[in-house]
Amino acid sequence: MKVYLSSSFGKKIKKFKKNEKLELDNEIKKIIENSSVGSEKKGDLKGVFVHKFQIANTLYLLSYRFVGEDIELITIGPHENYYRDLKTYLKKR
Repeated sequence: MKVYLSSSFGKKIKKFKKNEKLELDNEIKKIIENSSVGSEKKGDLKGVFVHKFQIANTLYLLSYRFVGEDIELITIGPHENYYRDLKTYLKKR
């Protein structure tokens, strides 16, 4: 199983601090070990899973989807305007 990063995801994690990246890595490992950690979305976002977790008292949402046997990490961010931005990103692809 391979893990792919979307361009949006890559840009957003560049802004994270070192300790935040370590916590993010742990959450990504949880997703790899148990793919049902996140909840599958409905409607426009069908096939996209969102995993919620906290880093330094901030709730983050991480969206991912399965591409065959592999996982694509789509985007990450706080809840504010998250789903709007996610839909916009997916429509552009």
